[in-house]
Amino acid sequence: MPRAVDPPSPDTRGLPTGPSLAIVGNAPGIGDVGPAIDAATCVVRFNNAPGFGGRTGRRVTHLALVNRGGQTREWLADRHFLERPVVREARAFILPFPMLPAEQNVPEPICWTREILTLLRPLGRPVHVLPQTLHGRAHDLLAARTEGGPNPSTGFLVTLALLDGRPARARPADAYGFGFAGWPGHPWAAERAWFAAAEASGRIRLHPPEG
Repeated sequence: MPRAVDPPSPDTRGLPTGPSLAIVGNAPGIGDVGPAIDAATCVVRFNNAPGFGGRTGRRVTHLALVNRGGQTREWLADRHFLERPVVREARAFILPFPMLPAEQNVPEPICWTREILTLLRPLGRPVHVLPQTLHGRAHDLLAARTEGGPNPSTGFLVTLALLDGRPARARPADAYGFGFAGWPGHPWAAERAWFAAAEASGRIRLHPPEG
């Protein structure tokens, strides 16, 4: 049994800041955009990255892996997880949630940060954990556009961190395959509105799914 790995200090430094950035969501109907995505200096993908190796291209510099909930638990139970092509090809990983203190991770564990770090350790690649301060900012940004306490999606958190870290004069990031739909606990309409505002300000270019 490998020794558990202590999480790195949450920080957004080290996230991709290259001249061009493609952020590839997982919505269906993304179309044949592989050549455009592969041409980017940095390519960020999410979780199981459907379409990787085919219609969405063959490059991945950073892979964001959700580190809370059932999806992570499934990965931990998969003996072949590290053999997945998108995992093998990623140069670095992004975990969107900081590690919960042990007393908050009971009675049913939802945070698997330490375990996913232990799983990834044999690859010897950087892992970036997004800080709680980013979550607070994401909450505030979305609260103005929705009711109740918003629960930001992984795609929103990672995109916010990436845009925060980009130089002021950098060209807009390109976002592909963001359908703003899925688990009903996320404030999809508010996230869509934030992306539209980011596009209007020249920080991002949206390439919506087809159909």
